[in-house]
Amino acid sequence: MRLMHVCIAHAPAVNEYSSPRVGLTNDFSERLAFPARMQKDPQRLPPLDLLASFEACARHLSFTRAAQERFVTQSAMSRQMKALEEDLGVALFRRHHRALALTEQGLRLQQACTQALGTLRTAVMQLRAPQARQALTLTTTPGLASLWLIPRLPRFTREHPGCDVRIEASFQRRDLAAEGFDIAIRYGRPSVVDGVPLFSEALLPVCSPKLMRPGNPPLKTPQDLRLHALLEVASVQRHPGMPLEWDPWLQAAGLEDLQPAAMLTFSGYAEAIAAALAGQGVALGRKPLVDDLLRQRLLVAPFKNATASMRSYILMVEPRSREKPAVRALEQWLLQEARATE
Repeated sequence: MRLMHVCIAHAPAVNEYSSPRVGLTNDFSERLAFPARMQKDPQRLPPLDLLASFEACARHLSFTRAAQERFVTQSAMSRQMKALEEDLGVALFRRHHRALALTEQGLRLQQACTQALGTLRTAVMQLRAPQARQALTLTTTPGLASLWLIPRLPRFTREHPGCDVRIEASFQRRDLAAEGFDIAIRYGRPSVVDGVPLFSEALLPVCSPKLMRPGNPPLKTPQDLRLHALLEVASVQRHPGMPLEWDPWLQAAGLEDLQPAAMLTFSGYAEAIAAALAGQGVALGRKPLVDDLLRQRLLVAPFKNATASMRSYILMVEPRSREKPAVRALEQWLLQEARATE
């Protein structure tokens, strides 16, 4: 019997620590290099859950409040943000004692996450209930409604289609549960009014740029107010002399006894500001309500010294209304707009 000798060529052994040798196929080399390439791919996204947690931390600037929103512990949220920073290779937060601040890279990521997650939430809401409409009611002061809220409200309705908002502009203190209101923005002292402060108030005289033109009485120093009409609101008038709303600013300026050339009285703050826009006199501007008008140069502040007010705008939500997604969405949107205002 003839024996057949068969020669078998063995491929060189390769283990997980050895480098591929010459003669191995390109496909095999690609498989070995794939994990390393994936780790260095700059387009690889971090886990979406980490990005959602980051958006909450950046919005609240608090690991504790973000953890409450995301239903995790504060230490777990802190670890998630550390993991995200290590994944991206950049610092997203400046950690101060009892305070957080976003770095430049953190601000960039916050903007991207806010836009992306907002788009996702809108799409998911439309998919889950494409025909459903949600109605909510909000009560606030006429001045805040006309000067601050209404100009911004189109942004909310664009981001939350299907949410119908009814606004009552009134000075009446509503019982939210009994009268069917979901949200209130109230004006008062934070120590007296329960709720979350949206922003504080500062006072300074404002007028139309028309009053600053040559040919008009001077308006360069606070003493020049005696040459102009002051615009007041009837609801806060204390006596026939100087209106109560002017007192804190005039006292801070050392002009308690100032007598203006005239006083024009209006039933509401929005009407007083409308008169100021028309050049009829000088109104006491309430920041941030007049900030947009100052930014657009429709009003100007002849004197830059603002006086802090004892009052703030306070956000209140009826507890049972928080079960409505539209109410929670408006609450978060109002807090975001208030932070942007500050």
